Amino acid sequence: MKFLAMCSTGLGSSFMVHMNIDEVLAELGISGVEVDHSDIGSASPASADVFFVAKDLEDAAAGLGDVVVLNSIIDREELREAVKAAAVRKGLL
Repeated sequence: MKFLAMCSTGLGSSFMVHMNIDEVLAELGISGVEVDHSDIGSASPASADVFFVAKDLEDAAAGLGDVVVLNSIIDREELREAVKAAAVRKGLL
């Protein structure tokens, strides 16, 4: 199972979301999920099982598959709920 955080360049914000996803998975006691980050232009449907993007990239992420759109990439509670919901959808919880 792979979760991929994406932003325009694949550097700053996607890396921050990547680290926060790692922390949320640990808090939830979920293992076996690879988390990575990337620029959105490099992503394909085969790149991950779940994609995390900020609201401004929602249209660019269309067609990738299971896309989680974050209204605020700094809202830890929103991310926690999004990761938990994705984990439930994928049978991890």
